[in-house]
Amino acid sequence: MQADFSYEPAGKAAGFQLSVTILADRADMREDMREDVLEAGFRVRSCISLADYAEGQDGPLGDLVLIDCALPDAAAMATLSRIDSRVEKAGAQLIVSTTMIALDTVFACLAFGGAQILVEPTRGERIVAFGQVLALVPGSRVRELAADDRAMLLRLTEQVGSLAHRLENLPSGRRGGGGAFALEAPVQAWTPQEPGAASSNAPPLPDGESIRALIRHRQARARFFDGALFADPAWDILLDLAAAKAERRKVSVTSLCIAANVPATTGLRWIGQMVDSGLLLRIADPADKRRVHIALADETVDAMARYFSEIGVRADVPLRQVV
Repeated sequence: MQADFSYEPAGKAAGFQLSVTILADRADMREDMREDVLEAGFRVRSCISLADYAEGQDGPLGDLVLIDCALPDAAAMATLSRIDSRVEKAGAQLIVSTTMIALDTVFACLAFGGAQILVEPTRGERIVAFGQVLALVPGSRVRELAADDRAMLLRLTEQVGSLAHRLENLPSGRRGGGGAFALEAPVQAWTPQEPGAASSNAPPLPDGESIRALIRHRQARARFFDGALFADPAWDILLDLAAAKAERRKVSVTSLCIAANVPATTGLRWIGQMVDSGLLLRIADPADKRRVHIALADETVDAMARYFSEIGVRADVPLRQVV
């Protein structure tokens, strides 16, 4: 049973009431999303299946488009791509929930609209996503964050999501009056950081086996301590991609989320922000348009190679010497 969250109307802080288009083929999910939208103080513009929307593809969209797409077929993929493009042109916001099985396919369809992707989300994760929308939607009272504050904001978002998840599971008698969350537009938004220039004389990356040894050492801590103590998804993502670069191997979004050692939705947030900041690249698979790979940017390869060299993990150092 879900917690009985209540919300302050979104229009209170933003100066207007957000209109929301809900598209979901699963009727139960569609109704859950509709209830959350209304309780958040947003206005439901339309609430239909993705297939029904596709039949009238020129219909208007709301300030926020909320989609659930669990098992996309070719028609659903085309619809997602079209909506992604329309959202980008209109300056609207897009939240798409999906399953781990369909993640790579859905991710490949969303290249332009800055979509938040939620993997089998809890209600708490949808709440966090709504809060992020209020920071980005046109008309909200938003100012730019300094570049150094972006990682701090992402970690705060994770903490809020974790708190929301815990509150969902509390018995109703333990919740205070007035609801757990009041959604209001924050006074600042997160902006990407310009990446530094790559150096032409960086050392080469060590071999993939040496980097994998470092990853195994990091993972071994979870056998003796609570893994949450060492959660560092950005670094786990960088290490996995560095190993893949050394091995000349492509990395899918699903694989990278697993490597991040955090819930998939959290991993996607980190991947998205690292792409936006220029640390990572989103690369379409020329052989399969349904897939997108993630790779290190050249500047990031440079920085990782220098880091490995600094700690003594180099291409000319035998694996047995890697600490």
